[in-house]
Amino acid sequence: ADSMLLALQLSMAENNKQHSGEFTVSLSDVLLTWKYLLHEKLNLPVENMDVTDHYEDVRKIYDDFLKNSNMLDLIDVYQKCRALTSNCENYNTVSPSQLLDFLSGKQYAVGDETDLSIPTSPTSKYNRDNEKVQLLARKIIFSYLNLLVNSKNDLAVAYILNIPDRGLGREAFTDLKHAAREKQMSIFLVATSFIRTIELGGKGYAPPPSDPLRTHVKGLSNFINFIDKLDEILGEIPNPRSPTQVNNSIKPLRERICVSMQEKKIKRV
Repeated sequence: ADSMLLALQLSMAENNKQHSGEFTVSLSDVLLTWKYLLHEKLNLPVENMDVTDHYEDVRKIYDDFLKNSNMLDLIDVYQKCRALTSNCENYNTVSPSQLLDFLSGKQYAVGDETDLSIPTSPTSKYNRDNEKVQLLARKIIFSYLNLLVNSKNDLAVAYILNIPDRGLGREAFTDLKHAAREKQMSIFLVATSFIRTIELGGKGYAPPPSDPLRTHVKGLSNFINFIDKLDEILGEIPNPRSPTQVNNSIKPLRERICVSMQEKKIKRV
């Protein structure tokens, strides 16, 4: 749900950029559109529901964002699973209303026996805060791993571009997003190509001084070098700085994962 919400937020900011010139969106508009999007995608009633202006444009940007990132959202996965199990007898499926409640955060986790009437103690508050930190850490780690497997995953880049702090805030992400749209490439490959050109291309191939990404060279270099180190740790790329690896740095890891999955299937048989 968090990833869907972030994808929607980015899509709405992109839509506002196209209509008003500002890559930003208010939280109230995001939440309003989020509610409408869930009902629409789950084929639930949307009559008398408020919706923001240019919703159709936002929806198209959202769908294109997922497609270009080689991703499906949770509702897409749910609908495909329902289609595959539609002919199965005695197969309990989640209803659209139940999934709506889950995505809206209206349901407590199964087995959660927390008594909300008990006052919060310092220890319980510490435990909850610790759980939130662990959840955030897992999300960051998974985002890095997702990017290693899928270099088109712009959503993963949005999560980790400035974690740890690299000085790559909203302005940097906006500049990368615009460059990616102009070059018809993913954000990660745009950043990689830009840094490799500076490091390996020489003065004749260096980006012009007017390139907006020039102001983010230090942070982008830090980000790309960090990804290089992760590749080296995984033992997949002996020399990730090689020019031949600019657009192909993810392929070995993807092939290894596929081989591993095939080996597991053989063992099960």
